[in-house]
Amino acid sequence: MEFKFGGSETNQKTVLGHPSGLFVLFFTEMWERFSYYGMRALLVLFLTASLLKEGWGWERDDALLLYGWYTGLVYLTPIIGGFIADKLMGYRKAVVLGAFIMTAGHASMALEGFSSYFFYLGLLCLIIGNGLFKPNVSSMVGQLYKDQGKEKDAGYTIFYMGINAGAFLGILLCGYIGEKVGWHYGFGLAGIFMFLGMLQFYFAQKIFGDIGLSPEQEKKLVETEFSDLDDKIAEPSKQVREAKAAKEVEDKIVVRDRITVISIFALFTIFFWWAFEQAGGSMTIFAADYTDRALIGNAATTFKIVNTIITVVPMLIISWVLLQLFRQTFGKFALSNVWLGLSFVIIWGIVLWMLKREFSADATEVPASWFSVLNSLFIILFAPLFSKIWESKFNPSGPIKFALGLVLLGVGFAILSYGAFTIPEGAKTASVSLMFLVFAYLFHTLGELCVSPVGLSYVSKLAPVKLVGLMFGIWFVANFIANLLGGVTGSYIDTISEQYGLSAFFLMFTVIPFAAAFILVLLNPMMKRKMHGIK
Repeated sequence: MEFKFGGSETNQKTVLGHPSGLFVLFFTEMWERFSYYGMRALLVLFLTASLLKEGWGWERDDALLLYGWYTGLVYLTPIIGGFIADKLMGYRKAVVLGAFIMTAGHASMALEGFSSYFFYLGLLCLIIGNGLFKPNVSSMVGQLYKDQGKEKDAGYTIFYMGINAGAFLGILLCGYIGEKVGWHYGFGLAGIFMFLGMLQFYFAQKIFGDIGLSPEQEKKLVETEFSDLDDKIAEPSKQVREAKAAKEVEDKIVVRDRITVISIFALFTIFFWWAFEQAGGSMTIFAADYTDRALIGNAATTFKIVNTIITVVPMLIISWVLLQLFRQTFGKFALSNVWLGLSFVIIWGIVLWMLKREFSADATEVPASWFSVLNSLFIILFAPLFSKIWESKFNPSGPIKFALGLVLLGVGFAILSYGAFTIPEGAKTASVSLMFLVFAYLFHTLGELCVSPVGLSYVSKLAPVKLVGLMFGIWFVANFIANLLGGVTGSYIDTISEQYGLSAFFLMFTVIPFAAAFILVLLNPMMKRKMHGIK
């Protein structure tokens, strides 16, 4: 019997028109992103918090430098993790091992109060575990679909929503508990859900059939019956050989040109993520030390209501998806469903506790980490709109989309620069309106929607089949460079603000993306030619 989707018979049962296995991966990735972004939201805040507030009391430049190295290396190790999975372990074992190592990393960070070595060991485990997990869970999504059409694209869109749901909840809850209750509780919470996500995946992995097996296991499934095939193939004629040789020369030119385009995209993506990744660094410091986060009266009530809506509504939607998955898979994979259900019972308990605690509090202070939530929220709100635009007659070329993303990013930093204009040079604290950060995150997210999905799409379209892995490797290296440079640049926040003011520091992230966007517009005609028909 021919199956419509890859994987087992149970995987043919659908949720929202897609294979059930997609949602096993959806929730696995959601809890991994919960743990990653939850910890990321706390990292700089914890390092720079005073000893009295149970932080480490680091200088901002040192904290931002460590942040840059950490966020950079989590993009470098997936190249190695993908290679290990392809050649040795297979995707499934790599995902489980990566999740286990990351769980150990979060547990180690939760023990930072006993020794600083636990903190550094935890970071190392997160970097290594992420390398094994990140590329391989995404690869399994692609293998669930037998064709390359719109259905597969829609599957990746659903998977991307899982990423943002996890990031949203991780920042919201780990950030809140870390800031309001205790840093180690925030780090530990991230690890709990990583562990539950791992168990959910481990006990449901048979739903994927032969997807994600190790090379050794795949060999046992494949029967080779074509040893005498070469004898049956006729020798091609001279004309055919000459035509084939000419076609190969033409193909080499096309491949070279398309690789050139990928390299240009990779270069300009560095400028984007270099600025964008200030979100967890200098923008978090701006939120903590320069933003008026204390709310009273109507403002406090409005924030509590908005915070409740943006927390409860996504939770209800995700819980409904969970129930649909249960209906299709509980009979075969009950233990996996039990672990997944337990994770939702815990998360609902934490959400309701947080909201009740906030509504009963006399004073309302927005956590500094809360602003990072806005990125995921705006993606969920605006991604469908951008998807419709890209499908319409207004769909611009790839370089123009990249340029538009860089401009929107620059506008966001221009808003921050304007907001910081009244802050005296060298000031360590201030109280500017939180709306500057809200609008900055809005424009940054709109820019991300022009760059991130578009960039990955063009790499997959332009890369030769035999070089897809290498091209994605180049893309990851570009992200590594961008994150590292972002941390290094952010570490100069005090030096630059003392000499030129904080406004000048953020203006730098406006001018450079604007200049990069202008150059991309000039390169657009050449890049379109070198794509050779790819749109």
